[in-house]
Amino acid sequence: MHDRTLPRSAFERHLYGAAGLTLLVLVYLLPGAIGHDPWRGDDIEHFAVTHALLRGEWWLVPTLAGEPVGAFGPFHYWLSALFATLLGWLLPVHDAARLATPFAAAFATLWITRCAARLYGRHTRAAAALLTIGTLGLAVHVHENQPMITLMALQAMTLAGLARIPAQPLKGSVQAGLGVALAFLTAGPTGVLLTLPLLALAAVAVPEIRTPRASGALILGLSIAVGGSVLWPALISMSQPELLDLWWSRTWGAFASAPMSRAELPRLFETLGWFLWPLWPIALWALWRARRHIGRLPWLLPLAALGMALIWIHANGSFSAAMMLPAVPALALLAAGGVPTLRRGAANAFDWFAVMTFGLFALLIWLGWSAQVAAWPTGLARSLERMAPEFVLQGSGGQAVLGGTIMLLWVALVWRLPRGADRAPTNWALGMTMLWCLTVTLLLPWVDHTRNYRPMAESLGLALAQEQPSCVAAAHLDLSHRAALDYYLGLRPELVRSPDTRCQYLLVQDDDERLARQPEGWLPAWRYRHAGGKRLEIFTLYRRD
Repeated sequence: MHDRTLPRSAFERHLYGAAGLTLLVLVYLLPGAIGHDPWRGDDIEHFAVTHALLRGEWWLVPTLAGEPVGAFGPFHYWLSALFATLLGWLLPVHDAARLATPFAAAFATLWITRCAARLYGRHTRAAAALLTIGTLGLAVHVHENQPMITLMALQAMTLAGLARIPAQPLKGSVQAGLGVALAFLTAGPTGVLLTLPLLALAAVAVPEIRTPRASGALILGLSIAVGGSVLWPALISMSQPELLDLWWSRTWGAFASAPMSRAELPRLFETLGWFLWPLWPIALWALWRARRHIGRLPWLLPLAALGMALIWIHANGSFSAAMMLPAVPALALLAAGGVPTLRRGAANAFDWFAVMTFGLFALLIWLGWSAQVAAWPTGLARSLERMAPEFVLQGSGGQAVLGGTIMLLWVALVWRLPRGADRAPTNWALGMTMLWCLTVTLLLPWVDHTRNYRPMAESLGLALAQEQPSCVAAAHLDLSHRAALDYYLGLRPELVRSPDTRCQYLLVQDDDERLARQPEGWLPAWRYRHAGGKRLEIFTLYRRD
């Protein structure tokens, strides 16, 4: 049993009710999604694909800097291009395109909430939404251009459709089938592997769905899923058949080509442990409580979805944090089902742990800001200077006022929070929102400086304008570098593995060891140092001697 107190006024009933929850989700998703240049890594790479689409370079097979990329399908990039088209007059095109990700995250939260209500009852809706946005690993990825978030939303849509089948077989089956088809359009075979087996499992293993009416509707859903998944490759085959072979070989060739070894499993569990916090402890408690009913729909469905996600993560062989996202919807559902059954002591411990944890991390963020403004603590200030030697903080007074306001609002909301089963998840979601907004307010300029390739590209553009080269080759550039050069300069250098090239100029991304070995027959014409410390990157433009 949980002690329960009611809100003290009509305003508090709205603040801590559905309206307040919706506002909390928006406040968490929007700050940080706009107001900065594309960051290196997934953000700039996926935006570059959208940028190519906006220039009319493709519409079926995604391309980056003129070359097809086979990891994802076109659906997320269509969505991103739609936002860029609708809001490009108001925001920079990269900001407008990036809004597709928080939009998909909002829909993922919505579908997880509806699925929880159908599986465990309406009283679990708030906990499902709060635990989803409170998941530690989501913080960065829901604020970058990230198709894995769109895939996560479609996983949740499929689960919500399957959970709807016992009450409304036709509508639930159609929804699940559309979820599978759109998941394939978003992530190719990965999308199908994470969703389609759930329909087959529901048809043969779930008692609530093994009825004549539900089985007939589920066949329709399977037809929509398979037919919708076949449509995209069929269109590619009719318009660009050579690209279909390329896409097929790259997509299937990459899948399960290097699965994790047994020795790597501890590292995988460590990554999942922090990424999926605080979902997994509550989910384990829920499964223990429901151990005699695992074969029923409310537990078998999310448990099967979690199993498929873990199998895919293991087969994919990547420790990238974004690759852990497919485990979130199922684990959020299991955790939502466990919140109402938490013992009072465990719920109170979770509650106080949230308050103390986020209070401590907020203090660390303030120390990071103080190191930039006042060079104190001195050790931290030296570390930040090594990572960003050319960074100059501006507007620190306004940052301090806004940051202090965020902290006061958090304290007031936590202080007045009514008691009940959802108090601990609410405190966790409030803390995550406060921490993210505080980070954006105080540290975004520094983070943007260390993860932004615009200054490098603009400096290179000035150097090339003076040189006026007819051909530029490049070596040791990764996808982020190529995406930045394409977006900021419209430059697509010829990729080479050695200095043997017909081009007059050679752009190289060096480290200190390679920098000491200047290519024979080349003279440096330009050099740029980006970031510092372990993230130091040195770009050199060589002119043929």
